[in-house]
Amino acid sequence: MIQRESPAGSGLEKVAVYCRLSEEDREKKHQEDESGSIQNQKTMLLQYAEQQGWQVYRVYSDDDYTGADRNRPAFQQLIQDAQQRRFDIVLCKTQSRFTRELELVEKYLHGLFPLWGIRFVSVVDNADTANKGNKKSRQINGLVNEWYLEDLSENIRSVLNSRRENGYHIGAFAPYGYRKDPERKGRLLVDPQAAAVVREVFSLFAQGTGKTAIARLLNRRGIPNPTEYKRLQGLRYQQPPAKTSTLWKYFTIGQMLRNPVYIGNLVQGRYGSVSYKTKQCKPRPKSQWYVVEGTHQPIVSRELWDQVQSLLEQRAKPFEGGVIGLFARKARCAGCGATLRSSKSSAQRGGRHYLQCPTRHVCKDACPGAFVSVDRLEAMVLEQVRWLADNFLDLPALENSLPPPPGFVEQAQWKASLAAWEQKDAQWGRALGELYLDKTRGALTQEEYQQLSQELSRRRRGVESQIAQGKERLAQLASPPPADWRQQIVRRYTQWERLSRPVVEALIDCVYVGRRVPGTRNVPIEIHWKL
Repeated sequence: MIQRESPAGSGLEKVAVYCRLSEEDREKKHQEDESGSIQNQKTMLLQYAEQQGWQVYRVYSDDDYTGADRNRPAFQQLIQDAQQRRFDIVLCKTQSRFTRELELVEKYLHGLFPLWGIRFVSVVDNADTANKGNKKSRQINGLVNEWYLEDLSENIRSVLNSRRENGYHIGAFAPYGYRKDPERKGRLLVDPQAAAVVREVFSLFAQGTGKTAIARLLNRRGIPNPTEYKRLQGLRYQQPPAKTSTLWKYFTIGQMLRNPVYIGNLVQGRYGSVSYKTKQCKPRPKSQWYVVEGTHQPIVSRELWDQVQSLLEQRAKPFEGGVIGLFARKARCAGCGATLRSSKSSAQRGGRHYLQCPTRHVCKDACPGAFVSVDRLEAMVLEQVRWLADNFLDLPALENSLPPPPGFVEQAQWKASLAAWEQKDAQWGRALGELYLDKTRGALTQEEYQQLSQELSRRRRGVESQIAQGKERLAQLASPPPADWRQQIVRRYTQWERLSRPVVEALIDCVYVGRRVPGTRNVPIEIHWKL
């Protein structure tokens, strides 16, 4: 970024130049280089600022970011500096370079920028907040850019789904054991080094070796796990900090043994984005997955795969009665933070359930470990619950702190959605009226008016349909919960002799379990409460 401080006492208006490119330029020599298109934007805008007699405060540049990405680093810095009034003007090539979202157009161009005393100017499409006469033009640009984002998202999704249906791999990285074909996009080739590890894992499990024992064996031999292997191959593979361990673990082995990619089949589309405006993804039902068989060379034979799947089904035994464990996904190791894994002693030893740290079992030097019986942990947690209840429990305050029942939450969510849809419906209704006025004033041709009004009307009908659906659902949820529902819940979770899974879910966020104090039966625990 270029920064030019103004000379003391200068009366020139300061301008912040913002540039953005949504795709990497093919002429880049290195990933860190700025693209030629960004340089062209900078040159044009700097020349324009010089012609206007403005002083450049700073050049903000976001390379390889879309106009729908609100977390662009330079964009965020620009907003922070604007809020602190460090410049007078924001200059862009087009309004869409700044944002393609109508919501942000209204928020900044017509809301916060005037409040902060900042003018917005875009050169190509002549958007200028100092000119009140072209506000409607800026709003229409915002609508068109919003439609562009939505249509682009649908087009990309359609293309990706088509490639999935035809058996092309569209992931950013090839699954462990494979590499991308440099000659044919979407095709997987066997990676001999990693494939040998995959075959060994399948063979060891088929011979009776457990998942933890396999992970321990691979760690002892110093074989990098899939995440570390990608990094060693020079791939820019990133995961959340909690998942950046270089060790093989029980769950990694389990996921590998169930992945049909190793018999030549592709299963894609397990997760999908919530909206084109966010990168958040959520799981999809199996009926929406894309499964194509025989897309690439298998690493393990079908006979070995069937044998492994049969063994997995035999070993996948939940607690008695199929009930989820009392502290499942709640108990964690105080040493490494890993979620404790359940095990069960033999019938001769009482058949008791235990929780233990998986990291300790795959690599003894990586973590001091944690080990405790479920009964022992339950007794310790119950003891603290009772002590807290006896000394600090304020029943009225507890009742007031409880979250509303699910039906009430859904009702609130529908009300919020309905308000947003009604606001959008009113907004597009005003836009239709303004379009008509622009046509009568000659600002729009008859053809332009018909095209924009038809698109607006189509989208408005969609929103009206959503509004009708929301009102219908709200009518179904109209019956309120009982007046004493909070008291009922409190009584249910404070009058018991033993813990239950609902109690653990309601009261406890997680429990950190340490290693037993040598020479004693004391196991240190740290409870993180929800209340």
